[in-house]
Amino acid sequence: MTLAAATDLAAATNENLANISNTLIYSAMAVYTLAFFAYITEWIFGSRSKIGRTAAALTPGAKEAEAPAVTVRKAGATAVLERPKVVVRSAAGARDVPDGPGAHGGDERGDLYGRIAVSLTVLAFLVEFGGVAARAASVERAPWGNMYEFNITFSTVAVGVYLTLLALKKNVRWLGLFLVTTVLLDLGVAVTVLYTASDQLVPALHSYWLYIHVSTAILCGAVFYVGAVSTLLYLFKDSYENKLASGGRPGRFATSFLERLPASASLDKFSYRVNAAVFPLWTFTIIAGAIWAGDAWGRYWGWDPKETWAFITWVAYACYLHARATAGWKGRKAAYLALIAFGCWLFNYYGVNIFVSGKHSYADVGLGALQSVGF
Repeated sequence: MTLAAATDLAAATNENLANISNTLIYSAMAVYTLAFFAYITEWIFGSRSKIGRTAAALTPGAKEAEAPAVTVRKAGATAVLERPKVVVRSAAGARDVPDGPGAHGGDERGDLYGRIAVSLTVLAFLVEFGGVAARAASVERAPWGNMYEFNITFSTVAVGVYLTLLALKKNVRWLGLFLVTTVLLDLGVAVTVLYTASDQLVPALHSYWLYIHVSTAILCGAVFYVGAVSTLLYLFKDSYENKLASGGRPGRFATSFLERLPASASLDKFSYRVNAAVFPLWTFTIIAGAIWAGDAWGRYWGWDPKETWAFITWVAYACYLHARATAGWKGRKAAYLALIAFGCWLFNYYGVNIFVSGKHSYADVGLGALQSVGF
């Protein structure tokens, strides 16, 4: 590239829009913080008097019936909260356990705080989406040409997946606190360690495959994240149910927290479904990357570190899905595989970009700028 062409590319950056993007990202972080405190309040002030469904279901001789809807009467009005669903069979095939009432604990006041938290999450999502869009407009390209842009886009899509599940009437509000916490951590790392000034792409990235390949990688990562959180919570809830079934007495904090979550079988089924649903798209992501590599570098596959770990991630999730269909590998064993697979995905993004050099790295890793393409 000639010096004149490089100057023209630099001039194409709209600094005003870039500054607006930065302001919106910081504003989104502020709103996410408010949502975080609202979710915390929901968990703290949600009633603890209406939990105990798991313990009751695992008590010998307990009446096997669907838990009734929770009603709260106040000033002559009746507020009917979420009806806990009864799981027909647990992951281990030995327990019938109802889902917990949710983070609000079946309490009207807790439910109000939860709705406030979701509303703040929606507002933060819209503000962050505006920041990502402004970043794209500042350079007139897709906003995922480096790790900073990938991070802010990834967190936006992850929140979008959560809100979409809520819009589809899926009872996943228990995910909100964990999601917002990790989004704040992600954005904190993005604006401090990973921040890169708005700039144009290197020539190798000027391709329509950037929109196809990287966008699908971001969406897959967001869905894999949701699956990983539910898998981790499944392991805790399954241990809790096992302890109750064996006559143990879990601690008060564990009881208050874990009783509100869905049953372990529900969490296990949810994580399996989201991972299975997005796995074909991850397969397409790898294929699209290979096609792009053929256009950009003249070969479809060269065992570049990024390519290698993308394939390792694919193999890990394939093993998990296969394990779910294999006798003796359901439940906890399959869950461990799912977490290992997501760990491979995380290393593919952070570890490979920071610690390993390859064709997917387009500049040195500095304290304030990491110029590596996301995937």
